[in-house]
Amino acid sequence: MTVERRRILILTADAGFGHRSAANALAEALHELAGETVEVHVVNALDHPRVPRLLRESQTDYDRLVRQAPELYQLGYAATDQPLTSLIFESAVILMLYEAMRDTLNRYDPQVIIITWPLYQAPLSALFRLNGRNAALITVVTDLISVHRVWFNDAADRLVVPTQEAHDLAVKYGVREDKIRLIGIPVNPALSKDEGPKDDVRARLGWQPGLTTLLAVGSKRVPKLGEMLQGLNHSGLPIQLVISAGGDDDLYRRLQDTEWHVPTHLYRFVDTMPTFMHAADAIICKAGGLITTESLACGLPMILIEVLPGQEEGNARYVVEGGAGMIAESPLDVLQHVCHWLRAGGQELAEFAARARRLGKPRAAYDVAQMALTAAEVSVRWREEGLPDPNTMSPQQLREMLRRFGVPSRAEAGEQRRYE
Repeated sequence: MTVERRRILILTADAGFGHRSAANALAEALHELAGETVEVHVVNALDHPRVPRLLRESQTDYDRLVRQAPELYQLGYAATDQPLTSLIFESAVILMLYEAMRDTLNRYDPQVIIITWPLYQAPLSALFRLNGRNAALITVVTDLISVHRVWFNDAADRLVVPTQEAHDLAVKYGVREDKIRLIGIPVNPALSKDEGPKDDVRARLGWQPGLTTLLAVGSKRVPKLGEMLQGLNHSGLPIQLVISAGGDDDLYRRLQDTEWHVPTHLYRFVDTMPTFMHAADAIICKAGGLITTESLACGLPMILIEVLPGQEEGNARYVVEGGAGMIAESPLDVLQHVCHWLRAGGQELAEFAARARRLGKPRAAYDVAQMALTAAEVSVRWREEGLPDPNTMSPQQLREMLRRFGVPSRAEAGEQRRYE
């Protein structure tokens, strides 16, 4: 007997690394749990040809903005995190993404939709309001503490949050508490798997066993990584450095041109980061949501050398207040932190690592994947009948707004599909 495969659509975007990474982690966990009985598609709907170029290019503009004008980025982040501007912003997003959402849902006909980027919620809510709810919707928040208001849309059947602080914000902004699940940010499932003693993993990687190993992770957003390592480079401490340039060719060339005085292993890009993390004792990195979440999942203490305004400030506060890491503003700060960690046979480093493990949620991807599989298997419809919808527009008002701005319905185009 042929069993119909469960259809799960994961909607993501490439504004930063975290949204795509969480989506990939979920896809991997779904395939690992369900094998060929599940059909998973990871889609960036911003690639749809009808998405305005302004919104599509905002993904690459995000990288440029946070590097070159972090204060301007902070201003925009704060401005759209207000009730009125957030409402106006979401109405604009409905108009810009409605056709992309409609076509994507008609193409894949999912039983469950998981989103790891918040702006898909408003157009999905409009589609559901016009067509009824034909798929369960799970929203996965990918920021630890400083979570933007736009994440908290009551259209989701389940809202997955990483911390109690994010849970409390969701309640404050009107999400029903019974919808919220405190699970964590999905990370690569490989981070939850034991690869054996650290020295054995180091030997396999060609590193020196027996040395305290500091993993330093850079990218175009961490231009001063090499500079921040110079105190350690001239320290004479019994350490080895493992440095990834994150695919930044300029940074990699500068690292190659540096005269290293401690054992150092340089990589332009690393596609086996879970193994590198399992082999390291601590990590030096920026306060991005992805790298901090992965480090906690692996029990790695952090020295944070770059904290961008906005959500990264919350990430840094979570790590520091949880006793899993520290902020360094200069090469001397980095050196001081490592020296303190290595005192008394590395006792303080071990204490930081234990606290990082307590904060980490290495199996979050499996937990969210199981939630999605359950929803698909039993055709769960979590949304209760008759509850007021937070979107006050009637279906007729929605249709009129879309028509006014030139978004034709499927019926007008002579097509009969599930979503109009």
